[in-house]
Amino acid sequence: MQPTKVILYDTTLRDGTQGEGVSLSCDDKLRIARRLDEFGMDYIEGGWPGSNPKDIEFFERAQNELDLKHARLAAFGSTCKAGVDPAEDEQVQLLIRANTPAVTIFGKTWDLHVTEVLRTTLDENLRMIRETVRYLKSHGKEVVYDAEHFFDGYRANPEYALSTLKAAIIGGADSIVLCDTNGGGLPWQIGEAVDAVRSEILGQETPFAPRPSQLAHVTLGIHAHNDSETGVANTLEAVRRGCTQVQGTINGYGERCGNANLISIIPDLQLKMGYDCVPHESLRQLVELSRYVSEMANLNPDTHQPFVGQSAFAHKGGTHVNAVVKYVMSYQHIDPALIGNETRVLVSELSGKDNIAIKRKEFGLDGLTREEERRILQQIKELENAGFAFESAEASVDLMLRRARSGYQPPFELIDYTATVEHRAGRGMFSEATVKVRVGDRIFHEVSEGNGPVNALNRALRKAILPFYPRLRAVHLTDYKVRILDSESGTAAMTRVLIDFSDGDRQWTTVGASTNIIEASWIALSDSVEYYILTDAERHHVEITVPELVAGDD
Repeated sequence: MQPTKVILYDTTLRDGTQGEGVSLSCDDKLRIARRLDEFGMDYIEGGWPGSNPKDIEFFERAQNELDLKHARLAAFGSTCKAGVDPAEDEQVQLLIRANTPAVTIFGKTWDLHVTEVLRTTLDENLRMIRETVRYLKSHGKEVVYDAEHFFDGYRANPEYALSTLKAAIIGGADSIVLCDTNGGGLPWQIGEAVDAVRSEILGQETPFAPRPSQLAHVTLGIHAHNDSETGVANTLEAVRRGCTQVQGTINGYGERCGNANLISIIPDLQLKMGYDCVPHESLRQLVELSRYVSEMANLNPDTHQPFVGQSAFAHKGGTHVNAVVKYVMSYQHIDPALIGNETRVLVSELSGKDNIAIKRKEFGLDGLTREEERRILQQIKELENAGFAFESAEASVDLMLRRARSGYQPPFELIDYTATVEHRAGRGMFSEATVKVRVGDRIFHEVSEGNGPVNALNRALRKAILPFYPRLRAVHLTDYKVRILDSESGTAAMTRVLIDFSDGDRQWTTVGASTNIIEASWIALSDSVEYYILTDAERHHVEITVPELVAGDD
């Protein structure tokens, strides 16, 4: 019978941190470990206590600061050195002192690595594996044996690769994990090798291994890397062929091209293949877990990541949106709510009338006819042709819909502005901006300095309207992105500016485009401020009014 439970072994805190650009402090690792435990991971590999002081600190602090409710913590290391007894090997002793219930060690499977990297004999390598496992078992540890480079080793010398697994089993290993360390395997190659292990190692009596009845406790696992973009596929195939432990990392972080991505593997196994991985309420936290680990690693979430990316269930083309309106699953492979994501409809030059209608309802706006919606759609198409991009700037779309409604009154109106950049002796670069705006029936003319022309414009605009909209003090610019659209035009190129703002609770994006970067920036900047004033008033159920100023205020 096909097993229903797949054991999840997370190695983000060790393998994941080997990825370029990934760095976690000891505090970060402790926080992530707690979050992985809450999610339902069965094993959490904390690091290699013999490799660096940070991992030694992690295991020392974990003994007092980690109260795991579900997961078993594992320390990672290698077999003893050639010619050294495990009891005399300092790296093995550090694994003991890590004081974890589980210990994972790797050993060489590929004969090339034994002779050319370890520079020892094939028989000595088997001793190193067997005796290290036996020694750790004698200290009461659950031992997971990672067969490093197994699939490369199996292709090069099947008999020897299998003998290394037998050595680990003779030593008493609880789990045997087959590693595609170089990430070059393809699914059918992985499947064939897993079949061979199950048949020749776990299913037959041989002179080198115990009787099959004694091997019922041995768990077979898979540890894949993603160098051929098959890390997830190889893992799923290995499980299909009988592996019941899956090793991987959150978001696929890892050395070179990364490890097999647990964020994709878990929903594939649970929702599509019928395996039991985590409780369904945990599965609905998948997006949150992915973004939490990204934040801890100080990396931007991949918006196009399957399942959890912001774009994973985003629909842009008019034909697609028309179908989704009629039957939401017509263009979705799963219900995104199952993993904590949501269906999104984008607005762009590829949109149809349904895109606009859906966004209007999503924004909670009424008072527009279908003909007015069509005109807005045409306007969007024309603006995108001119360089705007609305799919990631939904606040700009919201404003377009509001402005199209009858009787719309903007909270402020631009009359004119100037922005200068100078280099002054003794002061360096210097920017100054003046803004003239109308608020109600009053006109205000303000000037402000800044560390650049856009910053100066932002300050001058706020100076003019803050007396009327004091809650703007909570709003801060969080990102400013510039893209040159037609670089062949040189300094006359069309420039697109995207600006992100946040008030601490929400974040929104607006877009501007022009051959003049200051104008493009002003469009995005002023739209962001206008959007905030309007939506903040709605959130707090207040009408936008311009209070009377006392004499002399203007």
